[in-house]
Amino acid sequence: MRILISLFLALIVLSGCGSQKRVVVQKKQLPVWYANPTKSTSTTLYSVGEGQNKQEAVANALNNMASTLSVSLSSEFNTKSVVKDGTIESYQTTSTNEVNTKVNTIRITNYEVINSNDFSFKRYLAEVKSDKRKLFIGLKQEIDQKLTMIQNENIEVKNYNAIKKLVTYKDAKISTSDIKTTLLVMSSLNPSFNDANYINKLQEIQNRYDRLLSKISFSIDSNNDAKNLKSSIANGLSAKKYSIKNASGINHFKIHLLSETSKAKSYGFDLARSAISITVKDNKGVIVGSNKLNITGQSTQGYAIAKENVAIKLNSMIKKDGIAKIIGLEI
Repeated sequence: MRILISLFLALIVLSGCGSQKRVVVQKKQLPVWYANPTKSTSTTLYSVGEGQNKQEAVANALNNMASTLSVSLSSEFNTKSVVKDGTIESYQTTSTNEVNTKVNTIRITNYEVINSNDFSFKRYLAEVKSDKRKLFIGLKQEIDQKLTMIQNENIEVKNYNAIKKLVTYKDAKISTSDIKTTLLVMSSLNPSFNDANYINKLQEIQNRYDRLLSKISFSIDSNNDAKNLKSSIANGLSAKKYSIKNASGINHFKIHLLSETSKAKSYGFDLARSAISITVKDNKGVIVGSNKLNITGQSTQGYAIAKENVAIKLNSMIKKDGIAKIIGLEI
């Protein structure tokens, strides 16, 4: 009887399960504007993107817009040479990947969000557009502002020492390193745009740096204990294209090396413990840089070899940290 009742109940349960209706969840369709994005025209750029929120979706849409722009640029400007009066040659020669990378760093600030959709959990969709003329004007204003700032800085550095001037010129080079790519974008946005004036200004920034670098020189003197360290400092400066020579004048700097080395032994090693003092002075005798180092050389072949090891370790420090940090002067 118990077996019959159990079978009967099982049939009832199975019958009930079989009568349940299946619930089919219909997949949410992407918006038409996202599934089939508007194509860019001769006057307007369009792009779509997605992210976890609206801000991220818009940012990705702008990145996609820059990527799209870079694809058109890479074919047009993959290899471009401009020669003007013999002063500028091979103005832009770069690979497609380099063009894409550089263009993607350009900020698109003139844009409008024309569509957005909180599509699903942590998936936001957005469509943006940018007027080419307004984008061109915005990029031009950014370049003009940057170059004006550099021009003002050049006026301020007139009373600086040569090294400080050179650092300012180097910073100007770094801050304008992306302008050539921006000019390519501007030429694409406005085919009638003539970038000659900007190219000449960029070349002058480079020339100003090169001219001053060629004039700066260093001389190095030391006490007897630090003589073996002079070549390490000289090599570090030469690697940065500075001249090493005995000279004078506003573009010459003197480096003074002092070292006090003590002998010691430890676990079968001969040790040379060097306390090193580095001072950099300008032509007026004003200290413009300084540093103190403690380096211990070691050897199993005597004190003289241990002392040579101090110079070897100083070389390694210069390669790792840079000569500027070692002498305590930004160069």
